Amino acid sequence: MAVILDITISLDGFVTGPDDAVQALHEWAVGDDRTEQDVEQLATLTAATGAVVMGRHTFDVVDGPDGWNEDMHYGADQGDVPPPCFVVTHRPPEHVRLTDRMTIVTTGLRDALDQATAAAGDKDVFIMGGGELGGSALRDGVVDKLHLHVAPVLLGAGTGLFEGSRVTLRIDEAATVVTRNAAHLYYDVVR
Repeated sequence: MAVILDITISLDGFVTGPDDAVQALHEWAVGDDRTEQDVEQLATLTAATGAVVMGRHTFDVVDGPDGWNEDMHYGADQGDVPPPCFVVTHRPPEHVRLTDRMTIVTTGLRDALDQATAAAGDKDVFIMGGGELGGSALRDGVVDKLHLHVAPVLLGAGTGLFEGSRVTLRIDEAATVVTRNAAHLYYDVVR
């Protein structure tokens, strides 16, 4: 079991575009023009996932009216039952649309990771998002692996990778797979 920070970013270092747009970034994962290698990367990642931890910002997108549903969710392409998700937030949402798979955690990242690890069994815990939560996870030393999916787009503005966090980290390359939709870069965190 590993804690994996998994992020898709633009060439200019943004994890969302202006107005929180993410479609151009995630063409490799949900686009109509995915390659066989893109599909294989996504299938491998989702098969290894026992639980997902996300921040409030990511939650607001995936639980929103145009977010995840029965046909489009984490692991949907593989026909998998979606893994449990743990949302780290200081402000609990007034309404949770996906109540069967979302657990709201107001006591911090470490508590969310403890709950996610227990739920994941022998599978990995994936941290989604690269803004504040991703930076906090790296700064706190709780990440074992870093996955960067670099989309061949320039967004010009949006949420920056590890927004507002000063992160110093040593990583070793574990694997690289390049498709027309993304460079999938896999790293082990050196402790």
